[in-house]
Amino acid sequence: MLLRDKLKEEPGFQYVVDSLELMSTAGRRHLLDTPWMTNPEAIVSEHSHIATLIALLGDEQYNRPIGVIRHKLMELHDIATTLRNLLHHVSLNEVELFEIKQLSLLCIEANRAADTMGIRQMLAIPDLQETFQLLDPDNTGTPNFYIYDSYHPQLGPIRKELKAQQAYLDAHEREMDEEQRSQQMSRISDLFGQQETLQQEVIARLSDQLHPMGDRLMEALERMAYTDVLMAKATQAIEWHLCQPQLSTDGTCYRNLVNLRLQHRNRELQIRYQPIDIDLHSGVCFITGANMAGKTVVLKTVGIAQLMVQFGMYAPADEAQVQLVDDVVFCIGDEQNEMNGLSSFASEIIKISNTLHYAAQAHLLILIDEPARTTNPIEGKAIVQSIGTLLDQRPSLTLVTTHYSQLGLSCRRLRVKGFVESMADIPLSPNNINRFMDYSLQPDTSDDVPQEALRIATILGCDAEMLQLAKNLLK
Repeated sequence: MLLRDKLKEEPGFQYVVDSLELMSTAGRRHLLDTPWMTNPEAIVSEHSHIATLIALLGDEQYNRPIGVIRHKLMELHDIATTLRNLLHHVSLNEVELFEIKQLSLLCIEANRAADTMGIRQMLAIPDLQETFQLLDPDNTGTPNFYIYDSYHPQLGPIRKELKAQQAYLDAHEREMDEEQRSQQMSRISDLFGQQETLQQEVIARLSDQLHPMGDRLMEALERMAYTDVLMAKATQAIEWHLCQPQLSTDGTCYRNLVNLRLQHRNRELQIRYQPIDIDLHSGVCFITGANMAGKTVVLKTVGIAQLMVQFGMYAPADEAQVQLVDDVVFCIGDEQNEMNGLSSFASEIIKISNTLHYAAQAHLLILIDEPARTTNPIEGKAIVQSIGTLLDQRPSLTLVTTHYSQLGLSCRRLRVKGFVESMADIPLSPNNINRFMDYSLQPDTSDDVPQEALRIATILGCDAEMLQLAKNLLK
């Protein structure tokens, strides 16, 4: 599973990925091809590399070498196709030889900057000095590629003669008759042909000489791309105040966990944003709370944080202890599939069924938002009970939001605190009621769900006759 496979599952995660300040197309490709990491050592190593870069980015004495690396990353082109041609013994052209020479010089200069900061071993960019020297026989020290005279002993004399003959034609063309002009053009054409033949011999020889270096060049491209991704992760961690997560084998715990997309939107709208604390353990945890209480946001936020950590990023929290999983499964939102004719319930229940089978084979983070909410309450409650019973027997970490009460299950329950009237210091309206919601999660030992719909509807000034009738029917 690659990072690109998870982008469409949750827009909030795509927001995080798209916000990484990458310098190159190679870096973007490398990021999208990042594999899902389940090896603790690999994840700790990646997070440690980010921590190292964060320290360097915060130290003014390294501003210049960091600037050099960033500049070189901006010049980096994704020449993977050229390198694949090289590995398959395809003869290169002058443009492709220029691309390889440029990559070689970028790696050399990036390594010099990395040496200054003591992170050359961490970045592990191969030394391409030999490759650069092969493509720069005249020691120009520039990325520009030219088929230099020194590549072949006959190339210089032919070019000199060609230049002389062209100059003679330019100077005496008006004095020449048709036959003389034709003879001169023939000499020039013949010299052009000789030059082209020699140049193709040089290109073929260089392609053969570069072929054994193909794997090293490909590795260098990927390590430069990785450097781009690593720099972007470190920069994002600083700017967004992310934390280095600790790995756990006994559940997941976040303190002041945030949904970055929502937090940034609220900041733009000058709306209060409230982080949450949450602990997760094997089995099922139900989350209840009134509508507008942010239950769905909790699921998405937990899922995004898990994706960030296991794709090698820092966590969007003040503190994070994270248990690794084999995958994150989102069962959130309207599952209606108009293309195959399935209703919301049909699509939803098929996805949940597939998740149950998946959970029997893998250790997952499962996030289910109000299952069976679109069917009749009697059957819906039975379905939720069955889902809770089966998933509570699995080692996966499962969060389920629900409005069903009296489920008769021993699963752990959390409740979103919800609307707090004492916080309301101005008249309430549909546009400002979220200001007075407390999104914190608190343990709930009751098997009943909060009944706040009529209370909130009353606060919002909905039709009094409708509300009174509903209250009478509840009694």
